Amino acid sequence: MVKGWAGNVHSHPHDQIVYVVRGHLKVTCKGKIFEIQTGDTFLVRGGVEHGAAALEESLVIDVFTPCREDYLA
Repeated sequence: MVKGWAGNVHSHPHDQIVYVVRGHLKVTCKGKIFEIQTGDTFLVRGGVEHGAAALEESLVIDVFTPCREDYLA
C-alpha cells in the first residue's frame, strides 16, 4: 500500500488475519480506531465492518478463512 491509500469500510463473511510485514496503518474496526505497525497482527471476524489506511508505505499479508474464491484467478 502506498502512503495515503485508504480502503472503504466493509465487511465479508470470512475471518481475516492481517500481518504487517512493514509499514504503519490506521485501522477502523467495530467503530474503534487503532494503529498497527511492522510486526503487528490483528484478526477481524467475518461480518465485522472494518477498513484501513496506510500512514506510510506498507506491506501486509492477509489470510482469509474460508478461502476467498473471488481472489482466485
